[in-house]
Amino acid sequence: MNHLFFQNEPHTCIRIPKIKLCGLTRLEDIETVNELMPEFVGFVFAKKSRRYLSPSDAKLLRKHLKPGILPVGVFVNEDPKQIAALLASGTISVVQLHGSEDEAYLSALRQLTDCPLLKAFRIDGKEDVLRASACSADGILVDSGTGGTGTTFDWSLLKDLSRPFFLAGGLTLSNTRRAIDSVSPFAVDISSGIETNGKKDPDKMRKFVRLVREPDGKDIL
Repeated sequence: MNHLFFQNEPHTCIRIPKIKLCGLTRLEDIETVNELMPEFVGFVFAKKSRRYLSPSDAKLLRKHLKPGILPVGVFVNEDPKQIAALLASGTISVVQLHGSEDEAYLSALRQLTDCPLLKAFRIDGKEDVLRASACSADGILVDSGTGGTGTTFDWSLLKDLSRPFFLAGGLTLSNTRRAIDSVSPFAVDISSGIETNGKKDPDKMRKFVRLVREPDGKDIL
């Protein structure tokens, strides 16, 4: 697996962020992302999430995903062997850890796979930023909670983050451009912000991708 998308480029450089559309659950969601070609999509394997996918359902969605879009598996304190099985089957290509997984857990998972590992951090203060900076995972994601909560956090805390990051947590069509301009994330990660009545909304998905990729557009919203 090529880890270039987690390369250590300065996060302050001017660039268009990569896009992750997370929490896909239906074939019609896949049809829309195949049209939009984000760099990443997210399949949630945390059973307490309303966006939970069984391995068999995720495998079906993966089968219809266009090449060039990397499927990310989102887990919360999952058995590393279960994660490795999903990687080995090709259902996912990247691992996103959203629980209390520590360095020992990362080390154990690396014994089973060389696929990229993305660790999520809830940012409540400077200590959280320091922990994220020091993490040995290939990439980090900063969020306001356990994922899919639809709430933001104090983005100014990220000024001291010493590595590229995925920005998640409460991103919407109305605040994403401001977030990108404020903190220059490596990637933006959205889930609830592209939903209507709890389901992915194709129109919102299209508008979000345009918003990220066409920052000077005047007629997006």
